[in-house]
Formats: sequence, C-alpha cells, structure tokens
Amino acid sequence: MTKTFALPPLEKLVEEFLPTINYYANRYAFLGQPVLNKDDLVSAGVIGLIEAYKRYDPSKKVKFRTYAEIRIKGAILDEIRKLDIIPRSVRDKANELEETIRELYNKKGEMPETEEIAEALGLSVDEYYKLLENLKGVQFVDLENLKQLYPDYDEDVLVNLVASNEDVERDYILKDLVERLEKALEYLSEKERLVLALYYHEGLTMKEVAKVLGYTESRISQIHNQAIMKLRAILKQEYTSSQGGDKHAHRPKHQDTHR
Repeated sequence: MTKTFALPPLEKLVEEFLPTINYYANRYAFLGQPVLNKDDLVSAGVIGLIEAYKRYDPSKKVKFRTYAEIRIKGAILDEIRKLDIIPRSVRDKANELEETIRELYNKKGEMPETEEIAEALGLSVDEYYKLLENLKGVQFVDLENLKQLYPDYDEDVLVNLVASNEDVERDYILKDLVERLEKALEYLSEKERLVLALYYHEGLTMKEVAKVLGYTESRISQIHNQAIMKLRAILKQEYTSSQGGDKHAHRPKHQDTHR
C-alpha cells in the first residue's frame, strides 16, 4: 500500500515558519529601505510560504523546509525587485560599472583599483562610493542569476534541483557554480572576500559585519556591492572567453587594499 504524504495545515506551517520568515526579512531589510519596511518583507515571505505549500511536490524527494525556505527568500527578494527601488539611471550606471570593470581587467590583466574605476566612469571617488551605496538589491547568486547561467532550466526545475539532495543534475549545477565562484573570488581583495564571507557564509547582517570590521554600515554596503560587481564582471569575462569571444586569459592577482 502506497503511503501518501500530507503537509500540516497551512495555519500551523505559517506559525512554524515565522522565525525563518523574520530572519530573512531582517537580513534583507536594508535592500528595501526606505520604501519597504520589515513588515512588508514579512508579508512577502508569508506569500512565498503559501506558494511553496501549493506547489510542493514530495515526489521530487526535496524536504519541504528546504523548498519553502528557497521560496520564502525568493519572494522577499522579488518584492524588493518589483518596486524597482534602483532608479533606471542608477541601473544603467550599474551595467556601465560592470562593463567598465571588465574592460579595465582586460586592459590590465588584474582587477582595477577603486580610483581607476571611478576615473574610467568619469566620477570622483566620493561620487563612485555614492553610486556603490545606491546599488542596493545587487545580488549574484539568486534565482534570477541561476536562470541566466542555466537558461535550459525553468524556475521550478531550478528550485527543485538546488533543493534536492539526490539529483545528479543538482550536483552538476552546484559544482559548476561553486567552481565559477571560487575562481572569481580569487580576483577580489582580501577585505572584499572577508565582507562576502561574513555576510554570505557566516550569515551576519550588514550591521553586524560593520561592527565586526569596525566600519560604518554604509561602507560595508559599498565594499559588498563593489565585490559583487567585480564578480559579475569576471564571470561574464570568463564565460566570454570560454565561448571563444576573448582569447586573452589572465591569472588573478590579489588586491590587499580597499580604500
């Protein structure tokens, strides 16, 4: 006789997952300010949980909690993206920044310094820092990025692949992604790598990272956003090179300063 899997009532799940939803709302609150507050993000997270409840397929051999957490996080980030908090002019500048970093990297054979990036953009260093601070919402590894890196998979498939513990394709995607990231991280400064490690690996908030490193929260945000833009630039460059679009290959040279 085949056993049927049944989730608890939705009301019970919402109560059970509220600490998780609050965690992600607190973690990403800085991205939505000043337009969104924590309560807005909690509401988005609850909607993500409800969506997970409706779409969960136990036959995929994915734990509901794992699947739900991905949906909760995705719903909160989607809520932030939907408001288009980053103005079009700043978004265009972000694309220009990514391309500028890539061009300077190609020219130098190493990651450019802060002053070089600012000069290439026609900005003072202070103006460049302000641009970095305005790039709230810049992410590298999220569902949208995965969809761009692996266009052959639709959203539901990617969610299930990443969440699954047994899928061969999931192992391929995660292994490939980790290898790409590990290689790209070698091009960052020690301080940039430390900020990313504390935020993404240790799970600290921006405020907590700032306290640990003795910087203001806005400074940590600038360092984080520049590191993400560098990662995006180098990954695009590596992808272009792998497709035969650029025959120049450079070895990473570590940068140990970040003014």
